[in-house]
Amino acid sequence: MTRTRDRLQSVVHGAALALIVGWVLYVGKQVFVPMVFSVLVVYVIIGLARAITAVPVVGPRVPAPLRYGLSVLGIAFVLAAGVSLVVNNVGRVVQLAPIYQDKLLERIQQGAEFFGLRAAPTWTALREDFLEQVRLQDLIGPTVLSVTGIGMTLLVVLLYVTFLLVEKRVLAAKLRNLSDDPRDVSRIRQILDSINIRTGQYLAVKTLINVVLGVVSWAMMAAFGLEFAGFWAVVIAVLNYVPYIGSFLGVLFPVAWAIVQFGDPGTVVTLLLLLTAAQFVIGNFLDPFLMGNSLNLSPFVILASLTIWGGLWGIPGAFLAVPITAVLVIVLSEFRGTRPIAVLMSRNGNLDVGRTAALPADAGGS
Repeated sequence: MTRTRDRLQSVVHGAALALIVGWVLYVGKQVFVPMVFSVLVVYVIIGLARAITAVPVVGPRVPAPLRYGLSVLGIAFVLAAGVSLVVNNVGRVVQLAPIYQDKLLERIQQGAEFFGLRAAPTWTALREDFLEQVRLQDLIGPTVLSVTGIGMTLLVVLLYVTFLLVEKRVLAAKLRNLSDDPRDVSRIRQILDSINIRTGQYLAVKTLINVVLGVVSWAMMAAFGLEFAGFWAVVIAVLNYVPYIGSFLGVLFPVAWAIVQFGDPGTVVTLLLLLTAAQFVIGNFLDPFLMGNSLNLSPFVILASLTIWGGLWGIPGAFLAVPITAVLVIVLSEFRGTRPIAVLMSRNGNLDVGRTAALPADAGGS
């Protein structure tokens, strides 16, 4: 009876702690989101630096500061190219907004005629009460403000990344001084190593897959003459970081634009099928082949984490859901009291995948 009461008390305390932590994460999302993104950027920088070391002959001779410098320059170049692409496309959208607004009205009218609703009150209300009062130019202002906000967030992330890279030099010494017991220090290093290996592998391989998907999608859209094909390719590649929903939106957005631009059902359907086929092939064959079981997460847990972190942090939370959940599973697996939770969250119940060492015999606690 006492043991049951103790377990119930532990569950109640755990639930209360989870609610408190969730509330703090929700309230402080403006602070936590840039921090988490900066940690992921550091993982990418370190991964690129290690990749430079793997280059035959030249790589091992490159000094560490130069490797990290080249990694930072590479990431800065990619970000600058992405920002330039977005800014240029926003400018083109401003110029073409009146033309595409007329095309949008025309497509809706064609759809109404197809369904025999040309003279229906619903079509009139749609045209007079909504569409004629909405101007695409009016939507550009909030979009520009959003881009500006992203730019400010990138500056904050860059500042965090700089200090994290500086801290990396003394991290090993800090870990050694955390405890006088070498076993505790070794255990902490095991957890950090496991997090570094899995998270770094996921980010590197996932980025490669997304680049391939973006290039393939760009080739398809450019072949059809779709406006802003490069921009849509970047959107597809970025959205592919979001499990399940990202693939759907990555097809929906360019196809919706194709409906407005072309209006030809055959062209739109063909583009839809090609983009869907690219998502299906890469997501179901290339992705599992390269990713393997690096994160060892249950599909249900991935979907649930996407919902939870998306609810807490919005769109940034959707992008961060998988890495954060993977880290959580790794930490939970290192303690006997929480290990069953990690087993339930894993893909197949095997927590030894990607582990750097076996769980200590006395792991856990009261």
